[in-house]
Amino acid sequence: MLPYKGDEDMFGEDFLFGASLSGFQFEMGRNSPESIDRGSDWYFWAHDKLNIENGIVSGTFPESGPNYWTGFEEFHRLAADAGMKIIRIGLEWSRILPKPTFERWTDDLDDICNTEAIEHYRGIIEDIRNRGMKVIVNLNHFSLPIWLHEPIRVNRYSDFTAGGWADPRTAEEFRKFAGLCGRRLGDIVDMWSTENEPNVLATLGYRNRASGFPPSIIRPELAGVARDNLINAHLLGYEELKKETSSPVGLIYAISWIDGEERAVDSALKAQFEFIDRIKDSTDFLGLNYYSRMVVESDEESDSGYRTLPGFGQGCKPNSLSRSGRPTSDFGWEIYPEGLYNILKTTMRRYDIPVFVTENGIADATDGLRPYYLIGHLKAVETLIEEGFSVKGYMHWSLTDNYEWASGLGMRFGLVSVDFNDGSLTPRPSYYLLKEIIKQGSVNGFKKMLKEPYDIFDETLLIEKGERTGW
Repeated sequence: MLPYKGDEDMFGEDFLFGASLSGFQFEMGRNSPESIDRGSDWYFWAHDKLNIENGIVSGTFPESGPNYWTGFEEFHRLAADAGMKIIRIGLEWSRILPKPTFERWTDDLDDICNTEAIEHYRGIIEDIRNRGMKVIVNLNHFSLPIWLHEPIRVNRYSDFTAGGWADPRTAEEFRKFAGLCGRRLGDIVDMWSTENEPNVLATLGYRNRASGFPPSIIRPELAGVARDNLINAHLLGYEELKKETSSPVGLIYAISWIDGEERAVDSALKAQFEFIDRIKDSTDFLGLNYYSRMVVESDEESDSGYRTLPGFGQGCKPNSLSRSGRPTSDFGWEIYPEGLYNILKTTMRRYDIPVFVTENGIADATDGLRPYYLIGHLKAVETLIEEGFSVKGYMHWSLTDNYEWASGLGMRFGLVSVDFNDGSLTPRPSYYLLKEIIKQGSVNGFKKMLKEPYDIFDETLLIEKGERTGW
């Protein structure tokens, strides 16, 4: 690679390059029986025979995953060797509190919690910090303890006895979980996040059966209930964590740039920001997860007032071109880095809250598109920084391949390839590209790749100063 000849390190010494991981998607591994956690709703959901027969889930299992639980030191070594400064991890609620907490007070959980699991997480966090990196700990990344959510009973029998986020009790139990984690681990955690992508979680399980997310029912009114309970859980969790730690406590949120008819765009943006609007005074930072855009048009028959057009964003055919001529991923997601620039600018104008990019990545088993994706999206972030916007960091999704929910092991998001047979880790070329970008502190030396062979960064699509200032 040619060395960067510029005069300025645009990302700066304080900019936090890193990677994001989660608990359920990374911890378990084929050759590591001690890594297996059978206590979550997603574990039961992924193993259910009818779900597999009907194609709701992949038929591959999380216990065949990358084995972060016992192999974390190698993960952290790879991150540190790439020059990363921060890693985001998740704690699995079902590991730490495998038994119901309904009859307990927040400060009365020590005798029923899994102390061995907490101490193992302590070892993981300390290893990250001992390698000179910071850590964000996220408390809920989709999965719930089976005693809180029995998705098979919800789906097949409409039995909401353990109803997950459709049950308001879950928010109160989350408060207890957050308080316990803050009390037991708060001395070594740099930053906390209560939830990851609660807007996705509330939508997919109750409005989109094709997603494969539990409980996979069409009950739009319950999507609203789940959203409200997730908002309450964040507020309660934030309050509890602030009692236990002086570290920042934030929220990680899935966000898309939205193009299309002006009225439809306004409706979609309003809906997208509603969750943040309701918690903005109780969060110390926002982590934004961006993958692609949406293109919308008005639809009076829809309860939202708009519909999403196929052929753009996440509605494309895999390994093809979008309707705008952009390449698409193994998942069928359009590469659209201008959207990251636009939605970050829009969000930072709307809220006076520190912002990190906490997920950004592409399903790309051959690693043929990931270099373009990386350079394009980091160019978007660097352009914002040049304009004076204070983006605090960028965390790639992900460091290694992982278990991608209902899609199982088929979607490869890693800078590092995982051999799911023997668990070996092999850095892809994109890993070394990101390492070089971090070293140079800029993407300027790689900008020509944005036009060769794909034109994936069009300066004319970046919103100008003053556009959509209401947002």
